[in-house]
Amino acid sequence: MKSLFIIAQEGYQDTEYGTPKKILEEKGIAVITASEKVGLCHGGLGGNTTAQISLKEVLVSDYDLIVFIGGPGAVGYQHNVEAYRIAQEAVQQQKLLGAICIAPTILAYAGILKGRKATVWNNDGQQDKLLQQQGAVYTGETVTVDGKIVTANGPKAAEEFGKKLLLVLNRN
Repeated sequence: MKSLFIIAQEGYQDTEYGTPKKILEEKGIAVITASEKVGLCHGGLGGNTTAQISLKEVLVSDYDLIVFIGGPGAVGYQHNVEAYRIAQEAVQQQKLLGAICIAPTILAYAGILKGRKATVWNNDGQQDKLLQQQGAVYTGETVTVDGKIVTANGPKAAEEFGKKLLLVLNRN
């Protein structure tokens, strides 16, 4: 099995990336990291990692699971056509799709949360409204599963998010 984690080049959330990645890898699931371009990526908490593939190069059919990681840099994907393409193709191909922290807003803007339950980081009291404006049913939960879409609300949810991804993946 192979998963794709999409992170911002600058300002991805280290815990949201590292914790689910470790959980999946411990179960033998390969994790490939993608970003706007191939190369070094910097986490908002001082970590760094390397993106092996650019968003433009992503073939959704190559993966069993696609995850959008949050952090301040993820906001840059809210209006990114490649991010939209990947999210929309994941749904069309019935792949497991995850998003944590601010990243569920990317899925909302891509138009794939209409009529679906989802959660999001909402410490500013604005992101729940954004999801609802895009047609999502905001749950306020730590982690929400709606079919093959798993959303989570931030770094404190990273472990539960990783475990839920595994759970849904094994059900398919």
